[in-house]
Amino acid sequence: MSILNDIEKIRSLDPGNMYNKVFDLPEQLEDAIRIAKEWTINPDDFSGIKNIVVVGMGGSAIGGDLVRSFLNTKLLVPLQVCRTYQLPEYVDDETLVIASSYSGNTEETIAALEDALDRKALVAAISTGGLVNDIASLNAIPIAIIPGGMPPRAALGYSFAPLLIFLDKIGLIKNAFQELTMMVEKIKSFRDNYIEDVILEKNMAKKLAQRIQGKVPIIYGGPTLTDAVALRWKGQLCENGRVLAFNNVFPEFNHNELVGWSDQIKSISAHLVVIVLRDFDDHPQVKARMDIVKGIIETFEVEVIEIYSRGDMPLDRMFSLIQLGDFVSYYLAILNDVDPTPVKIIDFLKKALTDKQKINPPERPSVS
Repeated sequence: MSILNDIEKIRSLDPGNMYNKVFDLPEQLEDAIRIAKEWTINPDDFSGIKNIVVVGMGGSAIGGDLVRSFLNTKLLVPLQVCRTYQLPEYVDDETLVIASSYSGNTEETIAALEDALDRKALVAAISTGGLVNDIASLNAIPIAIIPGGMPPRAALGYSFAPLLIFLDKIGLIKNAFQELTMMVEKIKSFRDNYIEDVILEKNMAKKLAQRIQGKVPIIYGGPTLTDAVALRWKGQLCENGRVLAFNNVFPEFNHNELVGWSDQIKSISAHLVVIVLRDFDDHPQVKARMDIVKGIIETFEVEVIEIYSRGDMPLDRMFSLIQLGDFVSYYLAILNDVDPTPVKIIDFLKKALTDKQKINPPERPSVS
């Protein structure tokens, strides 16, 4: 019997209960919607916005990526995700900066938040507390306080829904609440196919995990709705599944990375698997590129797995792929005989940085 059909074994490898965190994404989104609805915002405080910067790292930043991707054809001002200590030079008093830090103590995000205040930007925040909450309290910054106790990557609902609803509350978009509510009902029905009680032979998430095991997955998304989803898949496979994974997007990688699919690949082709995330609303030329590139890659005897989004509305389709990827990463951890929750190497890096700073405090970057 496959380990993926042995529920007792699965649970023994998951003391941190990552399974429930993956399973509960719809319920988490519902709670995040409730928190965002209760978030007191004065739209007049955020008028005249010319651009938006979402500041965050890792699991706290992916919500911003997904919002940017989802609003690609709706938002009339630019939205950028900043994953470093300093904000882009264009940030000024007509820029909305939203700091998203699950822990509230992410050093890059705190530095960028202070940078935003120095530049008199319009600021909001999403966090469980920590220094971000302290800064928000001292500077009268509206902050959505979300529940703690989870790995940031498992709190996607809390980094996504409040951000989307905030943009609705200040008048930059419309119908966020309605679209989120409808999407939640859709993914509640989708997850029935992926739960641990559904045997490997009938469970798409388990079967995909089995096809990925022992290989390096390369995830390709489209340029709009699935670009950030491919990034989410990569992150989840790395953190939950404990594999090295990579991602890129059509059509950009056709102009550079595609050349790397050459005879040199043949020596390692057995160790690679390509996953293409597809959406029925992809541009016709992107669809054609996906078909052609699949054939090219297969000539090097590398398996190409095509995964199509589900649902009618864009938000449904986006989260159908996110949900599936999360389940796949979980089952991959089980196949790899690892606990999917701890990220010891990241913890080691953070401690090493802290120890180094105690000896050699970093110089604070100047703001010109």
